[in-house]
Amino acid sequence: MLNKIKQLSWKVIILRFVIYGFAIVGFGLCTAWLAVKLKLTNDPGGVDVNDRYFQNVTFSDSQRHALLSDSAKLEGLKNLAYYKIITLGVLHPKNARIIMDYFRRTEDIHTVEHMLDAMKIYMKDSADYDKQVSARAKYFTYSGSNNADNLFWWSQIDEWPVLRAAVSKDYKVIDSVSKVTGVNARIISAVLIAEQIRLFDSRREAFKKWIAPLKMLTSETSFAWGVTGIKDFTAKDIENNLVDKRSVYYTGIAYEHLLDFRTANPDQERFERITNIKNHYYAYLYSALCIKQLDAQWKRAGYDLTDRPEIMATLYNVGFKSSVPKADPQVGGSTIDIKGKKYTFGLLAYEYYFSGEMANLFPYPTIQKNRSLLISNDL
Repeated sequence: MLNKIKQLSWKVIILRFVIYGFAIVGFGLCTAWLAVKLKLTNDPGGVDVNDRYFQNVTFSDSQRHALLSDSAKLEGLKNLAYYKIITLGVLHPKNARIIMDYFRRTEDIHTVEHMLDAMKIYMKDSADYDKQVSARAKYFTYSGSNNADNLFWWSQIDEWPVLRAAVSKDYKVIDSVSKVTGVNARIISAVLIAEQIRLFDSRREAFKKWIAPLKMLTSETSFAWGVTGIKDFTAKDIENNLVDKRSVYYTGIAYEHLLDFRTANPDQERFERITNIKNHYYAYLYSALCIKQLDAQWKRAGYDLTDRPEIMATLYNVGFKSSVPKADPQVGGSTIDIKGKKYTFGLLAYEYYFSGEMANLFPYPTIQKNRSLLISNDL
């Protein structure tokens, strides 16, 4: 009997526990339902402390949209954005690098301006940033004035876009010559650019009739030949230097046969090679070998022309006889008149070389220990 009473009491306890449990859960659910129904659980929210800033940004963004439809004004916005990023870099270089990388890849001025706005929310030194930007913003006009022009005068002339397009067509040929000779493609393009610009003023009418419409390079056939202006006697010197092991210009056995002739008339074959208007390979090959031989001469004399494209271009222009290795070489060469502004051949090549123009096609060589920037192969 006692055991039956104990068993019954345990069953009652379990039953009551289940009943009370359901009652508690039911009460919780009912309470939650009433709270939702009566909107007691609603988060009242709040206004972000930066709301006024966002309002001002939205207003500024509407002004930007009005400027984006005008190409001249858009260019002004881009110029100003570059300055803003550089200014930001002084204060917060990591953020600036991220924005600059995106801007260079996309030129998405709309997003970049928003990225700059986002940075300012947390910039404790934003007053300094604003002060620097405001002080210079007036120089970035949206009217397409000279303030937005390129610093390099030659890149502003009408002929430059045509020349750039023409040279771009030959980048694969120049690259192939670079690989064969070991001479960096950028220095080859530098002497090409200087020579081509030199011809603009003397061939104004030819430029209007043929060069501009066809986006072609000017090829010479008189005193100097081809697109790179190789003189007849210079071409012969280059050929002799390749095989004369006693010459200070000798570059090594690997290059001796690069200019071997295929016919019994080398004078005619030389002329046709360099002046070929359909294929400029030999014009670039002679130029590259000239540069390589001059570099060999100076290295043997103990002088390194690394990072001195202006000197190499000057030597290329004045020729082997005027190439005298020394510690203080001078920049010069032919005087070139570009719409009233005087340049020397060496200066023009130097400005182009370091201007960044066409760097995607003719990249700068990687600096390596004991290796020349101009010549990628050892002698």
